[in-house]
Order: sequence, then structure tokens, then C-alpha cells
Amino acid sequence: MRDPRIERSAVPAPEPFSDDELADLALAAPVDRPLDEDAVPLSVYLSGLPGPLPDWYMPPALARGGGRWRRPVVLAVIAAFLIIDAFGLCSTYGQLVFA
Repeated sequence: MRDPRIERSAVPAPEPFSDDELADLALAAPVDRPLDEDAVPLSVYLSGLPGPLPDWYMPPALARGGGRWRRPVVLAVIAAFLIIDAFGLCSTYGQLVFA
């Protein structure tokens, strides 16, 4: 819960760094300086952050076996379109017409 004694206007919002400022900071950093003992690898840091969508909104995809009817139905639809195309017909708008 937020402390009601702190006003929003009392705490200034931090201004984001520009790309030029970030580049200057990166170039000015010493290369031979050892890492801090409390440094966290970027991969560990990023894995703790939430992804593009939360799991409750869109859970990860799971492979599941479907019934045996799906493969024949899909193959029949594909075969129908190939036969229509082989006879030189067009079914783009739902009506069979000569192409």
C-alpha cells in the first residue's frame, strides 16, 4: 500500500537516459575493472522479469494428441483444393468459376 504522507508531486520522476548518454557511459567504463561480487548475469536478470504476456493471460502452448479424425479431414480438404485447381477452377470467393 502507498504511504499517504508522500505526495506524488514531491517525488520527481527520473528522466530516462538518451541513447547518446548511454553510449557515452558505456565507452567511459573501464575495461579492465573486475566485476562486482554482487553482479548478476544478464540472462538470470532477464529470466526473472515477466514475459511479453503473463501466464494467466496466455499460457504456454502444450502439445496434445488430437483424435484420429483430424488428419483425414485435413487431407481431404487439401485434396479437394488440389482437385479444384487441377480442373482449372477457382474457388477464391466460395463459388467455383473457370480461372
